[in-house]
Amino acid sequence: MTEEKLQELLNDMTLEEKINQLLQLPGSYYEKSAAVTGGLDGSPFTEKQISQAGSVLGIYGAETIRSIQDQYMRNQPHHIPLLFMLDVIHGLRTVFPMPLAQGAAFDPEIVEACAQAAARESAVSGVHVTFAPMADLVRDARWGRVMESTGEDPYLNSTLTAAMVRGFQGSHAGDKDRMAACVKHFAGYGAPTAGREYNNVELSEHTLREFYLPAYQSGIDAGSELVMTSFNTLNGIPSSGNQWLIREVLREEMGFDGVLISDWAAIEEMIAHGFCEDEKEAAGKAMEAGVDIDMVTGIYCGYLMKLVEQGEVGERLVDEAVMRVLRLKNKLGLFENPYKDADAAREKEVILCDEHRKLARKAARESFVLLKNKKDGKTGKAILPLDPAMKIAFIGPYVDNSELHSAWAIAGRAEDAVTVRQAAEEILPGCNVVFCQGSGILDGGENLNRNGIDIPCNSLEKTDFETNSKREMEEHALKAAGEADAVVFCMGEHRLQSGEAASRADITVPEVQMKLFRKVCEVNGRVAAVVFSGRPLDLREVSEKAAAVLEVWMPGTEGGHAIMDVLTGLYNPSGKLPMSFPYCTGQTPVHYNQYATGRPCSGKEDRIFYKSRYLDIPNEPLYPFGYGLSYTEFEISPVSLSSGVMSQEGGNLKASVQVKNVGNMEGTAVLQLYIRDVAASVVRPVKELKGFLKVTLKPGEERRAEFEIKEEMLKFYTIDGKFKSEKGKFFVWIGDSSDTENRAEFVLQ
Repeated sequence: MTEEKLQELLNDMTLEEKINQLLQLPGSYYEKSAAVTGGLDGSPFTEKQISQAGSVLGIYGAETIRSIQDQYMRNQPHHIPLLFMLDVIHGLRTVFPMPLAQGAAFDPEIVEACAQAAARESAVSGVHVTFAPMADLVRDARWGRVMESTGEDPYLNSTLTAAMVRGFQGSHAGDKDRMAACVKHFAGYGAPTAGREYNNVELSEHTLREFYLPAYQSGIDAGSELVMTSFNTLNGIPSSGNQWLIREVLREEMGFDGVLISDWAAIEEMIAHGFCEDEKEAAGKAMEAGVDIDMVTGIYCGYLMKLVEQGEVGERLVDEAVMRVLRLKNKLGLFENPYKDADAAREKEVILCDEHRKLARKAARESFVLLKNKKDGKTGKAILPLDPAMKIAFIGPYVDNSELHSAWAIAGRAEDAVTVRQAAEEILPGCNVVFCQGSGILDGGENLNRNGIDIPCNSLEKTDFETNSKREMEEHALKAAGEADAVVFCMGEHRLQSGEAASRADITVPEVQMKLFRKVCEVNGRVAAVVFSGRPLDLREVSEKAAAVLEVWMPGTEGGHAIMDVLTGLYNPSGKLPMSFPYCTGQTPVHYNQYATGRPCSGKEDRIFYKSRYLDIPNEPLYPFGYGLSYTEFEISPVSLSSGVMSQEGGNLKASVQVKNVGNMEGTAVLQLYIRDVAASVVRPVKELKGFLKVTLKPGEERRAEFEIKEEMLKFYTIDGKFKSEKGKFFVWIGDSSDTENRAEFVLQ
């Protein structure tokens, strides 16, 4: 449909019909089994509002969506098609590693491929829009939604946000097997005070622009069709009513001209924030700010008409919002084909197809991070990769657990997943292995709260939590551990302990598992801990006691296969931490790209009291950003620069190293480029990631790795608020983690 035809359609619509186009209904109004991803207050909508609502969320399935679309368009006055949206965060039925895990792969191509596969399954199931990617920068592991981000670094987040948008949308969101992306949550949602969900955010404008806005900008530049507002306040104003943030920053500065949708009931929540007195005021402020779609409340359809008729809100603003919604439907081709790609026959072919499963396995194993792999003092060999000739005991509640998808894989099904045990029996046929659960993931008395309902943990696990059963499980596990040459201990969070509304004040492995882990370590000194989690955890004790530690996150449908690929050495781990693992919870938020203080503590000045440090713990995280081991070893030469001077007028130079595989196994080195502006008009981070490069080498192979440093990479928001570079000295590091000391320097002049 041409722009002229869209305008004619808009002009022919009544004000009531226009406003109803801005209403998004939860899928339960059309389908009882629809996914619910927020609270429902039970507020009723009229039949007319339901029949004219512009979009719906939480429904998928080709036959279901085609049926709903048919009925909807028969009742819609202008036969405008309905938009179907869904939280497809890291896969539909084929579940890929959670986004934070995908960040650990340091690989935009694999991230884009996962998003493309997710789009294919979603599109054929009738979904038009996904509420992803989440571009929020995250630094506080207490916040459960860190699992939905790609980490603590602006450059990595920006690179991977753009990759996800490309994967979902391709060159055009209306193309076959593609869907529209929605960058969220605008803005600063990843920095809630004290790591508590939905909490206030305190960020200076400088910090907002330097660290938090770049990834949103990257997603917009990649063409994201939608942006979602955040729940939080920023500078005392809720995002859904923040005119400066939306109209000046998002629309004018960042150039976003697509659809802006509120998060679940975020417009209504401006009342609870104390920003609006009632629903009518909330409707007016959100419309004036520029929010196009009201997700799941009756605020717009209940009050906008009165506001327009009373002259308090101009109809022009309503028209602008409706036109953006109509343009999105037009871009998706819905006026010509309201079902888009919904096809029940193809759905059966595409969902969980071999191609997607292979990709899920590849993505998962590339996301795993080897945190520790201590060599035996006598043999000089590390416990990993496993020697199949050994007697191996697989112990822990994740050995035979199929719930390997996160809380945000809402369409994922446990029965589709491959467990560690299933994969071990397949990959190690005829080997001397034993499998023991040993304990539950959680203690039998603990509850997890979801949608206001306390769920007893013993209803979440296939375990009899009677005392005798607990004792028998433990005894069986300890006997197996004592008789084994090596133990693989599969442990971690329950999948519902991370995700939305899953903030934790104590980010440790559940104590019921730690009790068993300690006992196992007492009877066998060769324990490899495989850690499942939706966030960085406090792994001090695990790291101290285990001979090896492998972080596998929430790995998804092919998690078991991928884990065994890495444990057996079929694949050499190359993942790097996209978020620092804190020494303990009290250290959070912690991140590598901090500002230096006037009294920095190097960690070596123990006798000097008046330094910026803790009395009881180190300043440094347990494992820093960019850290991750391999089964082989790499030597990295000193940094070489093509010049010691760069021109401020479009200058550039080359930074390079020689990297050599000095181990006995082929492996992939993930080289990371960091830069620091030594002295500037405002203080700069001690290090900033500006590039990364993956180099795969055979034993003994050596290769030159080169990065181009451009003047553009040196720009920042200066003391006068301008985005530019400043002359002076710069440090350059190239290494395999953020704590590298392999440095050179140059001058910008």
